[in-house]
Amino acid sequence: MDDAAGAAPMAPLFTPYEIRGLTLRNRIVVSPMSQYCSVEGAPTDWHLVHLGKFAMGGAALVFCEETSVSEKSRKTYDCPGIYTDAQAKAWRRITDFIHGQGAHAAMQLGHAGRKVATRAPWDGFAPLGEEDAAKGRPPWAGIAPSPIPFRNGAMVPKEMDADDIRRVIALHVEAAQRTLDAGFDVLEIHGAHGYVIQQFLSPITNKRTDAYGGDLAGRMRFGLELTEAVRGAWPADRPLFFRASCVDGALGGWSLDDTIVLARELKTRGVDVLDCSSGGIEGPLTLHLVPRVPGYHVPFAERIRAQSGISTMAVGLITEAHQANGYIAEGRCDLVALAREFMWNPNWPVHAAAELGAGNPLDLMPRSYAWWLKRRAEVAKISAAASAQPAAE
Repeated sequence: MDDAAGAAPMAPLFTPYEIRGLTLRNRIVVSPMSQYCSVEGAPTDWHLVHLGKFAMGGAALVFCEETSVSEKSRKTYDCPGIYTDAQAKAWRRITDFIHGQGAHAAMQLGHAGRKVATRAPWDGFAPLGEEDAAKGRPPWAGIAPSPIPFRNGAMVPKEMDADDIRRVIALHVEAAQRTLDAGFDVLEIHGAHGYVIQQFLSPITNKRTDAYGGDLAGRMRFGLELTEAVRGAWPADRPLFFRASCVDGALGGWSLDDTIVLARELKTRGVDVLDCSSGGIEGPLTLHLVPRVPGYHVPFAERIRAQSGISTMAVGLITEAHQANGYIAEGRCDLVALAREFMWNPNWPVHAAAELGAGNPLDLMPRSYAWWLKRRAEVAKISAAASAQPAAE
């Protein structure tokens, strides 16, 4: 309905978004949230409940967590993968449930490169050692563009040769094919947070002198070749996202200007949305030097969108309905992604719709919830009207 029909226009946050053959019901995305709850690389009931409740709460697109393309590219033993048919089958159970709630499902493919063989974040991502090996979790060496460990005490990674580069690209292609079998609608390549693609992009971690190092074009080559291969394996009617650390968090490292160049190249290779994050080369996964103010990645998304022409998604302390709606209304990004706010409130989209007056918020919920909540609202309305009647004399 429009203004002429007597209704206010729909809040931009709740307008549909069309991308290739997909129509998202709104602009709200559940960002990947690593859980460290997988068993032999497969998702479990934890993931079904964790991800399923976000679809029930009205989000348009639900990302699973960063998922590895091989056993040895995982950060920890408890990280998920999609390198076996059994894992793909386990993911299919989850995507079927997400679809049943009116949402779409997204896979994020990752390869940790040199940042493998660690403990969980609540153990400080400490490198695995003899104590872990005694418990049946021995460490293993990672691979990287250059033999530089990610922290003191970590194993020195093997410098990737031409065969390693071809193998990692092939692993992503195989994972993309399994992602399709698993029922995902969107595929994202993880090129951020200090994983192997960003390790090639950043001059801090890429000291190569061959065609995959040196200047910006050389350092981008691996990521672009990988993207081309994945786009070729992923159906043309399904969107491809790319997560980038817009700045990598170290002096003399990757810059926002570099990201704009990368975004232009990615767009020509069939990437539809640049997922804007930061950090990971040194220090925490997300850059502590970027002030943690509400929407702290939105300025990156806005500039990249304006100067490269690619659609963008922003994440980072987006917690309020009017805040998120404003970013979309002002054209600063095309999609907003929330993570920890969804942990706090899985029904955030429903509450945001109510606050913004966006249609009937309960229509975002499953019928088994919506019917009861609508009845409660009707009872409350009748009760309020009765209370407002003057008492009989």
